[in-house]
Amino acid sequence: MKTRANLFVKIFLGFWLVSAIILASWLVTARYFDALPDRRPGPGPEGAPRQFMLRLVYQLQNTTDEELPQVLRDTKQKHNIDIFLLTNAGVDIYARQLIPGVANLARKLDRRHRRRFLDTPQGLMQAHFIHRDTQGPLRAVIVFEPRRPGLVSLLNKNVGLRLALAIIISGLVCYTLSRALTRRIKNLQSAARQLAQGNLATRISVPDQGGDETDELARDLNSMAEQLDEKIQTQKRLLSDVSHELRSPLARLHVALALAQQDTRDNSQHLERIDLEAQRLEALIKQLLSTKSEEQTADTFVDLVQLMHDLCADAEFEGEPQGRNVVFSTGLKQAVVPSYGDAMKSCFENILRNAVKYTADNTSIQASLNRNDTSYVIRVEDCGPGVKEEELEKLFDEFYRSDDARQRETGGYGLGLAISKRAVQQHGGAISALNTNKGLAIVVTLPASDL
Repeated sequence: MKTRANLFVKIFLGFWLVSAIILASWLVTARYFDALPDRRPGPGPEGAPRQFMLRLVYQLQNTTDEELPQVLRDTKQKHNIDIFLLTNAGVDIYARQLIPGVANLARKLDRRHRRRFLDTPQGLMQAHFIHRDTQGPLRAVIVFEPRRPGLVSLLNKNVGLRLALAIIISGLVCYTLSRALTRRIKNLQSAARQLAQGNLATRISVPDQGGDETDELARDLNSMAEQLDEKIQTQKRLLSDVSHELRSPLARLHVALALAQQDTRDNSQHLERIDLEAQRLEALIKQLLSTKSEEQTADTFVDLVQLMHDLCADAEFEGEPQGRNVVFSTGLKQAVVPSYGDAMKSCFENILRNAVKYTADNTSIQASLNRNDTSYVIRVEDCGPGVKEEELEKLFDEFYRSDDARQRETGGYGLGLAISKRAVQQHGGAISALNTNKGLAIVVTLPASDL
C-alpha cells in the first residue's frame, strides 16, 4: 500500500530534521574545532589544553623513539606546526636549529609553571614539560603558524559566534519549511476569498490524486466551487423557467379577461377559459412546491407490489388508444415500505406516465419489482428514442426537457421526474436513468425492511 505524504508527517519530519541538523552541526563543529590545533593562549598560564593538545602531548611522551620523528613530520605536514624537544640544557634532541624565542620560552618552565604561552610574530608558542622513558624529562615547545584572520578562526575562538551561526542556519531551514507548508494554505485562503466575493470560476491548480491534506482540501474547495457554480446556474435557469412557465397562462388570463369585459352579454366561454388557466397555474405551482418540499416523517406504509399493479393498470389504460401496453412483473407477494401521504404514488405515476408518453406506438413498457439483500429495485423501461448520455442526469432537474422545442401540451412542465427524484430521496432511496437497447430505463432503489 502506498504511503500518503500527509501534512502531519511533513511537519513532524520537518521539525525533527531541523533539530537533527542543529545537533549534528553542533557536534560536527565541536569535533572539528576541538581537533584543530590550539592557536590561542588559555585563560591563564595554567589554562587547560584542548583535545588536540592532549593527544599531541600524549604522543610526544609515549611514542617510541623510532616513531617519534614520523609524528613530528606528520604534525608539520598536516597542521603546519613545528615541535622542538629540548633538554634541560636547551638543546634540541635532534640537533635542529631553534626558532627565535623557543629557547627563551622553554627556560621559563619550572615546577610552578609546567606550561607556558608566548605570542610572537613567528606564531603562537606553547611550552610543556613532558617525560620520555628513554630521554627523561624534556621541554616540548610547540610553534603554530601565524594567525590568519577569517571566519574559521573567529568560530574557533568564539563559542557564542558558533551558536549564533547554528541558530541562523536553523532559522533559514525552518523558514524554507514553513514557506513550503504554508504556500498551499495561502492559495486556499486567496481562493476562498475570491469565492466569497462571488468569483465562482476560481479554481486551485492541484493534481487529481495523491498529495497531502492540503491537496485534498484544495480538491474539495474546487469541488465545492463547481457545485456552487452549478447550483447558482441551476437557480438562475429555474427562475427563468418559472417566469416563462407562468408568463403563458397569465397572458391567456389577461386576454380572456379583456374579452370577457368587452363581451358582457355572453362571457361564459371566457370565464371557462379563465378557470382553465387558473387551474393550470395552480397545478404548476403545486408541482413546483412538491419538488421543493422539506423532509417529512413517514406516516403510513405502502405495498409496492399492489401500488405498481394499480399504477401500471392506469398507465396501460391511458396508452391503450396508441397501442402502448404496460407489462408488470415481480416475484414478490408483498413489498411494504414506510411512506408519507401520496409521495410514492406520485413518484411511480410520474415515471410510468413519462414512459407511456415517449414509448413508440404498439410497443410495451416493461416494469419490474425485485429485491436484493437490502433494497427493493423498481425498473421501468420504455421503447422510446432515449436521451443523450450527457443529459441523463439532467432528466431529474426542474423544468428540464430533452427537447426544448416541445410544446407544453405534449411535454408538460418538466417537473414529473423532479418530483419522483425528490420523493425517492426523502425515502432514503436513489433514482437513475440509463439508455438501453430498447429505449430509456428509470431505475429506483428503496431501502427494504422486514415489516
